[in-house]
Amino acid sequence: MNETTDPQSLLQAPVFGARLEAVIRPLLRLLEEVTGLHSTYFTLIDEAGGVQRIVYARNSGSLEIPEGLSVPWEDTLCRRAILEGRRYTADVASCWGDSEAARALGLQTYLSEPICLGDETLLGTLCAASDQAIEVSAEAMETLDTFAELIARYVDSERLLRQLVSENRTLAQHANTDPLTGIANRRALLQELTRRLGEAASAGARLHVAFIDLDGFKEINDTHGHDAGDRFLIEMARRLESNCRPDDLVARFGGDEFVVVRHAGEPSEAERHAFKAALEALTAGEFRVCGEIIPYTGASVGVITSTPSDTDAMTLLQLSDAEMYTRKRARKGDSDAPLPAAPRTDG
Repeated sequence: MNETTDPQSLLQAPVFGARLEAVIRPLLRLLEEVTGLHSTYFTLIDEAGGVQRIVYARNSGSLEIPEGLSVPWEDTLCRRAILEGRRYTADVASCWGDSEAARALGLQTYLSEPICLGDETLLGTLCAASDQAIEVSAEAMETLDTFAELIARYVDSERLLRQLVSENRTLAQHANTDPLTGIANRRALLQELTRRLGEAASAGARLHVAFIDLDGFKEINDTHGHDAGDRFLIEMARRLESNCRPDDLVARFGGDEFVVVRHAGEPSEAERHAFKAALEALTAGEFRVCGEIIPYTGASVGVITSTPSDTDAMTLLQLSDAEMYTRKRARKGDSDAPLPAAPRTDG
């Protein structure tokens, strides 16, 4: 059970606590009317912590059950009532005469119904009490049972809703995260780049889009093995994330290709060249992988700067990919080699 579905954590959430109070307060008033008992209250039970707490209470007579009171669960009347199967008594003294709390409050009539959730977790109790001996009808007992069931189902539905929201959030995160490196994947890159282009267009701003290809990665795999290759990709992703700006978008496009998106300043041309040089320097150096030191000469990087009219994320990625290939040819000393027939969109 996590914090999303743990009843104690759930009830501490301000929004849900307020909604639950709006449900329970009217029930306490109705419970007073049907039972004739002038103190009605709802408690939470923390069995692991050994504590019972009175959360909401209604007192219209001489008996005062204080809200917020916490008592050891081990010796409460509610616990005794559950263990003995005694939901109601009009003579507390004869049933539980050794209870100091009952004597201190002067309880004579006591009514308690456990509130159990769908997974059989004991949430708390719904209670009514009086300092007078009052007979409670079978119909009133049925009403108490119905109210307790209503509260349990309400909490269950909230737990289910929060669990679904949490699971959907987790699924969305997984759908947008590269499983190997833990950074944004291509899907997340396209979504976020599209969003940022829209914001840039509205503000008349620009973005730098850097396409990074890890030259020589195949040789790393062939020489050191695929496990080392995977660790190399992970370490490269960490290096990029830890050394880029907090608002940079760092993503794995696929295979040995990464993309970094940065908000462009002015003048953007000088900044673009500095951005490209910084990334090439960042990707070079020694990488400790699987107990070995792998010296790496760095990646080929192509950077394109968007204009305020650019709105298509894939077009910018294709252009930066083409820029990267120009850089790759230059590094290999083969400036006459042809570009790929068309910009690649696969991983």
